[in-house]
Amino acid sequence: MYRFRGGELEVFLAHPGGPYSARKDEGYWTIPKGGQKFAETLLDAAQREFEEEVGIKPQPPYHALGSIRQKGGKVVHAWAFEGQWDDVRPIHSNNFEMAWPPYSGQMREFPEIDRAQFFTMLEARRKLKDSQCPLLDRLETMLGIGHAKAI
Repeated sequence: MYRFRGGELEVFLAHPGGPYSARKDEGYWTIPKGGQKFAETLLDAAQREFEEEVGIKPQPPYHALGSIRQKGGKVVHAWAFEGQWDDVRPIHSNNFEMAWPPYSGQMREFPEIDRAQFFTMLEARRKLKDSQCPLLDRLETMLGIGHAKAI
């Protein structure tokens, strides 16, 4: 999701939830994403996962940004759409379960996404996983904007 605020392009990024991610920040944020279900198109999967992870229903038109391969080998297909979100409204994410503390045998639930917000393009390039930064370049190209480079 992207928006223009004060004439400046901003993108909506999500921070992974769970105890292993709690203290990680720069280079750790991500676009809201997830897996494709049987008989689901890639675009349908992207829309469903976005809503499940942050509680915001994406609205067309959608602009294909292509795919990237993350360091672990996962291929991510992405679309952009323009949208608004009140920065102080909490997100609503689905949960996952894991043993916590490690090896304790106790299962706990954690949100897949613990926070999300809009960032300027310069901020987004610092926050976003390196492997996803080409998606920012493609968004700027699609919108006819010069690329913002992180300082």
